[in-house]
Amino acid sequence: MVGEMRDKILATIEVIRPALQSDGGDIEFHSVDEETGVVEVRLTGACVGCPSSNQTLKVGVERILRDRVDGVTAVVNITNNFA
Repeated sequence: MVGEMRDKILATIEVIRPALQSDGGDIEFHSVDEETGVVEVRLTGACVGCPSSNQTLKVGVERILRDRVDGVTAVVNITNNFA
């Protein structure tokens, strides 16, 4: 069902958000490609420029989203995509 994946992602981000906020950061959902399972987010606050932000994204956010939302394959921080 269209939008169901997005709703599950948004609900999961709300679960993750307090941990990021406790360290002065935050996360914003940007989009999801339901065909590829790639979720785009923006890390904000203290996460911007933090040397651990990529680790937080991949080991924390991505792992949790993949575990909780069927079809999620990867999570990317759109502020790091300036290639």
